[in-house]
Amino acid sequence: MSEKTLTRMDLSEAVFREVGLSRNDSAQLVESVLQHVSDALVSGENVKISSFGTFSVRQKTARVGRNPKTGEEVPIKPRRVLTFRPSHLMKDRVAAGNKR
Repeated sequence: MSEKTLTRMDLSEAVFREVGLSRNDSAQLVESVLQHVSDALVSGENVKISSFGTFSVRQKTARVGRNPKTGEEVPIKPRRVLTFRPSHLMKDRVAAGNKR
């Protein structure tokens, strides 16, 4: 598997090549989309991108954890966590990429 990471710059460059917007407009478009997704998640909304997956925020309750080195019990505070569920199409595409 490749260790390459897709960055904002890569996304804006792809928009520049595919859509034909200027590089600056492409970067602003990518930033705007990411900001909308982020704002929706912060406000507790789910973000569903067809054929890709669903991002959602889950509330986790307080619990007691354990330090694996010392065995000492440690309280873990309640918190919100971001989750992602890939669509079936995305799962199939990723699985097909593993057949090399």
